Amino acid sequence: MAQVESRNRATSSEESRREVARRIQDEGVAFVLLWFTDLEGHLKSFAITPAELEDALDDGMGFDGSSITGFNAIEESDMVAIPDPGTFQLMPHREGETKVARMICDIVTPDGKPYEGDPRYVLRRALERMRGLGFETFNVGPELEYFLFRDDKGTEPLDEGGYFAMTTLDAASELRQETVAALESMGIPIEYVHHEVGPSQHEIDMRYAPALDMADYTVTYRLIVKEIAKKAGFHATFMPKPIFGENGSGMHTHQSLFADGRNAFFDTDDEWHLSDAGKAFIAGQLRHAREIAAVFAQWVNSYKRLVPGYEAPVYVAWSRRNRSALIRIPLYKPGSEQATRAEIRCPDPACNPYLTFAALLHAGLEGIERGYELPPPMETNLYHLTAEQRRERGLRARPEGARAAHLRPLRRAQAQGVGRVPRPADGVGDGSVPLGALGAGEPLVPPRAPSFRAAVRVPVVREPAVSAS
Repeated sequence: MAQVESRNRATSSEESRREVARRIQDEGVAFVLLWFTDLEGHLKSFAITPAELEDALDDGMGFDGSSITGFNAIEESDMVAIPDPGTFQLMPHREGETKVARMICDIVTPDGKPYEGDPRYVLRRALERMRGLGFETFNVGPELEYFLFRDDKGTEPLDEGGYFAMTTLDAASELRQETVAALESMGIPIEYVHHEVGPSQHEIDMRYAPALDMADYTVTYRLIVKEIAKKAGFHATFMPKPIFGENGSGMHTHQSLFADGRNAFFDTDDEWHLSDAGKAFIAGQLRHAREIAAVFAQWVNSYKRLVPGYEAPVYVAWSRRNRSALIRIPLYKPGSEQATRAEIRCPDPACNPYLTFAALLHAGLEGIERGYELPPPMETNLYHLTAEQRRERGLRARPEGARAAHLRPLRRAQAQGVGRVPRPADGVGDGSVPLGALGAGEPLVPPRAPSFRAAVRVPVVREPAVSAS
């Protein structure tokens, strides 16, 4: 562990730090895990004993940032992880097992300043921009899908069940129930639990929450799902498209902005029950979809999922009930203020949730700030449109797939021996997949976003990414 000069760098109130110390003593906690994520969203963790807790909360714990993907170079490697007392939770455990707790950390530099490459700080900055525009809360509700396989050596499914299967075909009902119990024990509220469309594909939906809390929940969710599966002798994966010819795993994300306790997306007099702010927010995400695709769909495998025919969005469009559109407005409760929201369907569950929620928020706020106009909704199945019909509607797709510029980073990675350019058979790159808005098409509205790119300021990955979670 790197050593840094001692000083008071606490980022929390003294009262909250005392409360955590009391809980650790009362619960008999033996170890405290301190978590943060690298740029790609992989969870990083180290443990401390209760004896080190006070120093960790007051001053942080030093570590080598040059060994973390996307963090600092070796000549400026000293970093400090400061636990957030508000994230304190006991890890799931059985009677008689050692009690372990966890807290999620904010990363700062040795002088105590927030580290701009910390994904959690990137999201905090997006939320500051939101508050500067008069909004109070960015609520998000991601739906993470995942597959369960027999082991980690292949893709043998546990069952052949389908969507909402409730038969012996669903072999993982008890496993899902155990997972839900573990998540709820860590303070994560759950709404829906069910089998998904693909064989051995599952979904456990968390109840919506403010974006920073939800990003913390999401990294916890992924770990708990994997740990519960591993204890049962199975392998859980959030890889976007692990099985060719089957539905991939998405992370459909429901979003809404609140101000003064009211849903800022809702307008009872509008034909779609969308306010001007809600329309502009959606328009911002549509206009900037190509730019932020590198964040919410960051793996080569992500683009094997984003192909027609598997309920994954391919073209830039919005709709109310149409699941082939990039963004839809769910109509489960028409005219309900609390239920009015925008669901963006292109993120996948192997993304970094802090950066994804930040990019989605920045894109939406850009639409509000600049007054982007929302085009008419597309209520037809976009997969069934001919090329001429797509052109008439402003939905463009290039049959040759990704342009050469999009493949340059992959070619550099291939030259370095850490990856390869996708072949046509991979369904991305030089093949005939109509990636459309997510990589090859022209924008519905010409992009104009220098301030958007500057606002997001996502750090550059120093090493090429080669695999998905």
